[in-house]
Amino acid sequence: MRTLAHEAVDQLRIFERREAAARLRRYLAETYGSGEQWKSIARLADRMGEIDLSIEAMRRYAATSPVTLERFLAYCSELATRGRVEECLAQIESLAPQGRNHETAILHLQGAIATQLGEFEAAERYIRQTLKQAPMVGQHWLALAMIKRFSPSDADYESLKTLAPKFNGQPASSYAPFLYAIGKAHHDCENYDVAFQAFSEGAALKRIEYPYDAHQRFDFTNALIRDFTRENLTQLTPSHCMSDRPIFVTGLPRSGTTLVEQILTSHSKVSGGAELNLFRAALIPTQDYSFDGAIKYQLRAKNTPDPWGALASDYLELLTQRFGPNGRIVDKTLNHSRFMGLILHSMPNAKVVWLRRDPEDTALSCFRNYFASTIKWAWSLEDIGHYFKCDDRLHAHWSGLFPDRILTVSYEDLVTDPTPWIERILDFVDLPRETDVFRPHQQKKRPVLTASVAQVRNPISTRQVGASAAYKSHLAPFRDAYTDESI
Repeated sequence: MRTLAHEAVDQLRIFERREAAARLRRYLAETYGSGEQWKSIARLADRMGEIDLSIEAMRRYAATSPVTLERFLAYCSELATRGRVEECLAQIESLAPQGRNHETAILHLQGAIATQLGEFEAAERYIRQTLKQAPMVGQHWLALAMIKRFSPSDADYESLKTLAPKFNGQPASSYAPFLYAIGKAHHDCENYDVAFQAFSEGAALKRIEYPYDAHQRFDFTNALIRDFTRENLTQLTPSHCMSDRPIFVTGLPRSGTTLVEQILTSHSKVSGGAELNLFRAALIPTQDYSFDGAIKYQLRAKNTPDPWGALASDYLELLTQRFGPNGRIVDKTLNHSRFMGLILHSMPNAKVVWLRRDPEDTALSCFRNYFASTIKWAWSLEDIGHYFKCDDRLHAHWSGLFPDRILTVSYEDLVTDPTPWIERILDFVDLPRETDVFRPHQQKKRPVLTASVAQVRNPISTRQVGASAAYKSHLAPFRDAYTDESI
């Protein structure tokens, strides 16, 4: 029997995101009970950026009989990744003490949340409990490595080296994070050649699982630059959405975007921020985010008084689901270079802070970090070089088209002389100056979900400037790809 959920899928297939969301909302309102189907419903809602629907569907999935730890954890993880940390912790607290204190997966989740909140002592306690119970799980060692600085005489460093032969042959899902953990330990102990070997082995495992298509990225980049011109943009009807609620912060991963997010969210008028990826969902009606797709959407929406304002309104509604109705929001989505033309056309008052960092420092940092989200190009130095080259071209293109709405910030300049750059950023996004933004490391209780989770809890420093020098001989594949003029 066909249901409203099937109709939602049909609407999404023809890129009618708003109609799909409306049908899915009705389906949840009119359909009760539990069942395995709710996991699929949550995924469908997530694809559309509908956070409230996704969370409700996962709640019903968790309630499916027989209630299992796997379903419970899936619901808790959904809450945590959607910024509902307090709700997640309340769910964990509702468990009986024997489950809360002894289930390895629960302890791992508690450690992850404590890490996100910067409560590193509590995080370490949870992580050490997981390691005691399950030392052959690579994710547990990676969790420890994220918050710890190793030393040559460190007992944990010795444990990692002792376990390394035993991990060889383990499933890639466990072995890869272990390799990044031991690579981090070798790096901290300045054994850079050995560290690079560990990172390379871990990356090779991930690259098999998630291959990257560089040619597709090149073609898409070329099309954006070719089609999004000043002349062509006049073919798009003006947007009447005047909101400046979102502050867009973008750049390559590991380029300083989390630091700028931390600075801005320290402001009393900014209520939150994260890597949201919600504008991508709002732009589903453009089909493939191309200029041709934008024209096709506009033709389909010819009876809509403000088609681009409508997409911006959808995005703002998705923001409200995540953060509530008050305060400005930092949207630190890192792939916005692909959508920048449509974002800035849809929201004519929006401003973008675009971070730039030394390419080799950024490349190394990407290569030696195990990203929680799937970043396919990060598992190969050649792919990193190709991707960076595309990003450079897009930064130059969008900055040329929107010079007054994109502020380019050098990471090195920011950390070397923070005060004038923080003032410049505040002025650019129309925020008054406040004391707390100049000491962002003191901000409490804001979850940080990126690999910078430990770094942003420390005072701003130049420690990471020039970090790639120790690996210079290993970075030739990146340099060759990044400087290849034939591409």
